[in-house]
Amino acid sequence: MSRIVVVSNRVPVPQGNAGQAGGLAVALLGLMQRRGGLWFGWSGAVTEAGGPPGITHRGGVGYATIDLTEAEHRGYYTGYSNGVLWPMLHSLPHLMTFRRQDLDIYRKVNRRFADNLVPLLRRDDRIWVHDYHLLALPGALRQRGVLGATGFYLHVPFPAPDAAAVAPGIRSLVQDVLQADLLGFQTATDRDNFAATAVGFAGAVRTADGVVELGGRPIRLGVFPAEIAAPEFAATAAAQAAAEPSRLLARSLNGRPLLLGVDRLDPTKGLPERLEALRRVVARRAPRSLTMLQIAAPSREDVAAYRLLRQEIDAAAGAINSEFGEPDWTPLRLLARPQNRDTVAGFMRLARVGVVTPIRDGMNLVAKEYIAAQDPADPGVLVLSRFAGAAAQLASALLVNPHDAEGMAEAICAALDMSAEERRARWRECWAAIAGASPEGWGLEFLRALSPGDLDRLPAMGRA
Repeated sequence: MSRIVVVSNRVPVPQGNAGQAGGLAVALLGLMQRRGGLWFGWSGAVTEAGGPPGITHRGGVGYATIDLTEAEHRGYYTGYSNGVLWPMLHSLPHLMTFRRQDLDIYRKVNRRFADNLVPLLRRDDRIWVHDYHLLALPGALRQRGVLGATGFYLHVPFPAPDAAAVAPGIRSLVQDVLQADLLGFQTATDRDNFAATAVGFAGAVRTADGVVELGGRPIRLGVFPAEIAAPEFAATAAAQAAAEPSRLLARSLNGRPLLLGVDRLDPTKGLPERLEALRRVVARRAPRSLTMLQIAAPSREDVAAYRLLRQEIDAAAGAINSEFGEPDWTPLRLLARPQNRDTVAGFMRLARVGVVTPIRDGMNLVAKEYIAAQDPADPGVLVLSRFAGAAAQLASALLVNPHDAEGMAEAICAALDMSAEERRARWRECWAAIAGASPEGWGLEFLRALSPGDLDRLPAMGRA
């Protein structure tokens, strides 16, 4: 059986005897451990000189990592990946900050990934490259004579062709990523946007639904929505609802309904618009009638747009609480620091309304986690941006336009006032969309599509 080789920007090397609980690791480690695998990427360290990869082995999986230099980190990661590609892919071009040297370094680091990976490869390896940091890697691997099955998966959205075209260098990067055999996307819209961009700007030809050709070579395009282990998360949420953090939170609410947001502090998450919607909700309802907890863990604090967002959110939160707060109550509790995932699961079970309103999101697994966390007998209501990938599966949530603060406020009020019967009906439809899927099944589905027949001896673990 062939080996799975996963390549990602960061490598989730297990610490001590414990594995990482990140979504990508959960999706792939079990599969890799059963058939042997190699995980390659950046160690997370920034050093004076890059150097060859360091390799450790745990649980049947090899972890090969390289360090980045300060110049590589600044140009490849902070500069082009997060200063150009991230805002472009999320249709936020006004946040782009482009320097030509950053694009050059981005391509150089992708080539260095290839140079260090190729000596570790075997002839029958199945290579799976992940996300926008490594768009140039499939092309670099082909240039170095790697001919084995290669897949690429984009975890974030892909915009319409005209929006993609604003990113300098995107034409050659699309041509590079088309050197993979299979490209995976979160939604059909992302797939179709990429296909149109490949045809309009990179010289590809669309020959069938889900197939484009470049230079006479066919490349398959597929939709593989990322999933959570919903039954396991539901059990965690039920247990955590009785744990001390949730009990303390419930006691502090004094019987008031809880609104909950859980996000990274990121311009794509629509936090200023969400807080404006909250301000309007609080203004039209009785004092002390609700409490919102917004968890917004800082990220990419070395990027100017993220620092400015933190200032904007702090100011908006202070304004809401100073305008509407009472000596013994404030409508908004803002936590700008990470929280334990299990603890958050308990908070989700308490929340009458889950507010997930990104401006644009590839999938947004928080929306699925909120649904999984609910008590089936008395579930809360999910208010969800129609521009999150999860909206395609969770159509029974209250779908909103995150640019329309008044519309979001109306949806939140509708969720607070909704009858138990309607809440249960909406929850059941959302639960049916996620209950039979799993992260490992998502990974297996992609790998089966990449190499049909190669994984037939492994049991199916996707949707029931």
